[in-house]
Amino acid sequence: MDAPISTEAEADTDAGIGTGTGTGTGEDRRAREWLLGLAMLMLAWLPRTVAGTGLVVVFFLSDTGWAAAVPLFLMATGISRAVMAAHGPLPGRAVRPADEPELAELVRDVAERLGFREPLLVRIVPVVQASLGPAKVAGVRTRVLLLGLPLLRNLTEAQLASVIAHELAHERHVGDRRHDLLRYSRAVLAERLDGRFRPLAPLAAPLLRASQPLLWRAETAADADAARIAGTEATAEALRLAGLLHAAFEGLGEGWLSALAEEDTWPEDFYDALDAALSDPYVARRAARAAAEEDAVDPYATADHPPLDHRVAALPAHVESPYGTAPLTLRTGPDVEAWCVLELTRLDWDPGEGPRDDEVSPVRLLDLPDSRLRELGFDTRLVLLDAVGGDSSTEAVAPAVDALADGTWTRLARRIEPSLRWAPATVRPALTRSVLAGAVSPPFAEVLCTAGWTYTSRWLTTVVTAPDDGRVVDLHELLDQAVRGGDPEPVRTLWASAEPKEWAV
Repeated sequence: MDAPISTEAEADTDAGIGTGTGTGTGEDRRAREWLLGLAMLMLAWLPRTVAGTGLVVVFFLSDTGWAAAVPLFLMATGISRAVMAAHGPLPGRAVRPADEPELAELVRDVAERLGFREPLLVRIVPVVQASLGPAKVAGVRTRVLLLGLPLLRNLTEAQLASVIAHELAHERHVGDRRHDLLRYSRAVLAERLDGRFRPLAPLAAPLLRASQPLLWRAETAADADAARIAGTEATAEALRLAGLLHAAFEGLGEGWLSALAEEDTWPEDFYDALDAALSDPYVARRAARAAAEEDAVDPYATADHPPLDHRVAALPAHVESPYGTAPLTLRTGPDVEAWCVLELTRLDWDPGEGPRDDEVSPVRLLDLPDSRLRELGFDTRLVLLDAVGGDSSTEAVAPAVDALADGTWTRLARRIEPSLRWAPATVRPALTRSVLAGAVSPPFAEVLCTAGWTYTSRWLTTVVTAPDDGRVVDLHELLDQAVRGGDPEPVRTLWASAEPKEWAV
């Protein structure tokens, strides 16, 4: 069992205590929040309610007994899933104070400064995540703080203290059933808006927009507490770094894992490689842009967190921080990293023993040639080739440049990604630009490198350096700016400088 991190002197003693509830919002506001949550939940369940009602009608109109079993089976399945989810194993790897005294002391100190008095367990997860949730351990109501390993590796002590304070502060601002209902109902309703057909969207969007400011205020309130505990500068930087890490993890890390899994290999230095990639300024810039674009694409107001610039601007001024400026060193770091890589790759083996399947072998990403690393990333050359029917990168890029010039690039983007046709109208232009730039830039870079340019980054397939003057061009950014501003001339000029003569007009 995990040893609770508490404010008591003994690390294995739970502190049995409650937390503050924050200031009241008035009966009218509380009633409004309850009504919003219930309305969203009822709307989310409307399709199932209609289907269930139909099954009941069939049952009463049918002379056979099989119809009665269907709704009963669906009800039993739903109940069993809820029970299993509530009583399933805790996520992540346990942090025991005896193994990680520095981390335990940091959590304890932040909790004391906040006045957080509930029993608390800390567990490490392999992804970029920080969250606080309820659990029952040995019959005791406990809170579980999840901290992602990428955050522990990259954030300074002050920045990590800010993240911990933000999550613990949620107990003051959203630690009641009303906010639990709002978050749950918004999540369920948001799931109903995924996919091609969204019949609930006209009714769901107003409810989601009406409830979003309530959750955003809770987030900025927790940010304010974090700034008070760890300092404004550390809090702002923690918010920025968390976004960068998340974007890099999704944009590069998941691509590595997927590509290597197809080859029956696993990256034993996954986190070292991710840190090295983020130290590349071009990767960091791409990640920052991806994080900003993710914040901007929210057609139905399903995002529970405000955009980064909104959160940073709302921070109060607290300059001093009592915490350090270097990351904490995990004493069990190698074991934790091996466990996290195992969780990411989902291989059935013990890191201390090695793979059970002789065909599964480790690989070190940092030892791979640069060309191989770029191939493992998000390489879309084949996507464009399939869309235009070309046999080479030159044959694929030429019609794409022509489409930019004559304004038919949106049709090309829909050929590349047919699902764009069903994207919400408010975000379709941004998604279309992203699809086109993502598909065209890798083969464009390949053609340029054939003409004498060189790849600038060992991690990205779209950043290249000119052979004559050494200028660096991010083709993904160049294409995005061309379609965003309606000026394809920079792209056409660059293409003309590298286009083979037999393709020149």
